Amino acid sequence: MRRKKLYRKRKWKHNLYIAVLTVFTAIFAFCFLMPIIVTITNSFMAASEISSNYGTVFATTDTGGKVYISETVNLKFIPDMVSFSQYITVLFKSPEYLLKFWNSVIYVVPIVVFQLAVASLASYSFARYKGRIKEMIFFVYIILTLMPYQVTLVPNYLVSSWLNIVDTRWAIWLPGIFSPFAVYLLTKFMRRIPVSVMEAAQIDGAGEWQIFRRICMPLCKGAICSVAILIFIDYWNMVEQPLILLSDEEMHPLSVFLSKINAGEIGLAFAVATIYMVPSLLVFLYGEDYLVEGITYQGGIKG
Repeated sequence: MRRKKLYRKRKWKHNLYIAVLTVFTAIFAFCFLMPIIVTITNSFMAASEISSNYGTVFATTDTGGKVYISETVNLKFIPDMVSFSQYITVLFKSPEYLLKFWNSVIYVVPIVVFQLAVASLASYSFARYKGRIKEMIFFVYIILTLMPYQVTLVPNYLVSSWLNIVDTRWAIWLPGIFSPFAVYLLTKFMRRIPVSVMEAAQIDGAGEWQIFRRICMPLCKGAICSVAILIFIDYWNMVEQPLILLSDEEMHPLSVFLSKINAGEIGLAFAVATIYMVPSLLVFLYGEDYLVEGITYQGGIKG
């Protein structure tokens, strides 16, 4: 009887702990998801309703200064009347938004593809061969990875100016393609592949290209997908690079527009932000399993 009471007491405490933890998790999840929910639901509001709810937040004076908010902002999750006017304006009446959306695609897709190609070859070299010089070069890669992009923005601008590619797409592509981020992650992953596997392939007559293509790439599939997702999300949301390296606003991606919300375009900003979230959500949902595998898998051979 006493053991049963102790068992019930422990089970009750465990269930209480799980319940409290679930409540806190739900609260934190709601807080993190609330901006996304507000953005999506408010994109279906009419412009007049958005202005009446949030107009004081974005109001400006005649000189362009911000107005002190003396009224309570009415945060709404459900519109009074569902309206598709914002999406109609964005998709059909204002082609500049779609142009900027495709600018984002044109910038990000080549960066993801070619950065992975360069990083895969460089990572194989770092992981396959040892040497003091290569270790020093890899240490430099680590230092560059730890630096925020704002630190390297001025050197990138100077190099782009020297190469005469400022105000061209190459000013965005080249720094992104040769970014050290993917090299660092893939190198750490490839170094976990057992050396005996590569040596066995060499004994069977496989060359370096065959080892790279038939052994390293299949084993690194999860890591490559994980890195691709992280690169896509990083450059999909870039703002500083286009602002500094591109003076022509027609070449700016949609992320730059979202960072310049005007008082008269609040409703359009909600709709554009919702459309802009779709590719990131699709990439994440499609590659979620690969992302988890790339983070948890240790690079060995699965049984």
